[in-house]
This record gives sequence, C-alpha cells and structure tokens, in this order.
Amino acid sequence: MWKTITFSLLFLVSVTSFAQSVDKPTIDFQSLKKSSWSQQELKNAKQITDFVQNLMNDHNFGYVLEHFNDSSYIQHNRNIPDKIIGLVGFLQEFVDSYPEYSYDVKHIYVDGDFVIFHSHATLKKEDRGNDQKGLNIIDTWRIENGKIVEHWDSIQALDFFMRSYSLVSGGNIRNSNGVF
Repeated sequence: MWKTITFSLLFLVSVTSFAQSVDKPTIDFQSLKKSSWSQQELKNAKQITDFVQNLMNDHNFGYVLEHFNDSSYIQHNRNIPDKIIGLVGFLQEFVDSYPEYSYDVKHIYVDGDFVIFHSHATLKKEDRGNDQKGLNIIDTWRIENGKIVEHWDSIQALDFFMRSYSLVSGGNIRNSNGVF
C-alpha cells in the first residue's frame, strides 16, 4: 500500500512539475552558457537571464521593479515607453491581453557589457515550440556598473496574425531615443 501511495505522490509531483514548466517556460541557462565567457560576461548573462525570466515568462513585474528599476535604462524599441517602469507598464497591459505570452530563449551571446538573446515569443501556450507561430526576436542589452542601462531589439513576425499585429501596433512611438 505504501508503495502505491508513494508512487502516486511521485507521479503527481512529476505531472505537476511538468505542467508548471509548460505554463511558465524557464530559461535553461546551464545549456545556453558558453565556457568562453569571462567571469564578468557570465555575471552579465546571469543578470539578464534573471531579468528576462521574471519579466517575460514569470510576469513577476514587482520583482523586476524591485531589482532592476533604474532611471538610466534607455529603451530603443520606439513602441515601448522609456525606462524600466515604462517597459513593465507596457508588458503588464500586453500580458493582460495575452496571459499565455512566453519568451523561449534559444541562444545567448555575450560580448563584454552586451548580452544578446535570440528568442521565440508566442502568445498562446499551444504555439510554443512551433516556429511557424509568434515572433523571432533578437534582444540586446547593455550593462554598465552592474545595471541594465540600454536595450535594442529586432523583431520578425512569423505568422499572419503577428504580422498584422505588428502593422497595427507598430506606429505608436512612445519614446524619443531612436533605434540606434
């Protein structure tokens, strides 16, 4: 009887863990990090991974504001308001409309104070892993003195809905920083 109960509990924990991992994608930093990174580059990559995991996948906006809210953050995506607080506000509204939004990091590149993520973003849980749906995104962050101070991105819509959404929402300029 105890074997059955133990097996049932282990099975339930496994299924629950799997369901949670499907609900909230997790950046697999161990498989994405490179042995060629310096200690500082490793630290920078870990910092951006923590930032992105909490912002884009966990939607833990309070954590992001508490740990990364710095007035020197310059946003170069002209469709997103400036500063961390502007980014969080934008994503809060976005996630209200698309609560299953996720950001699957495929590659991490680091060059000194620059950290680059190549990722696949999707709006629906069933589209995760389908490279015909969602967005192909290259994000670049610059870190200075341990703080995230700048962000650039390049976004490619992969399906008709995302191309249409990009056309409709792409005209709202919300900061004056320029794209370069």
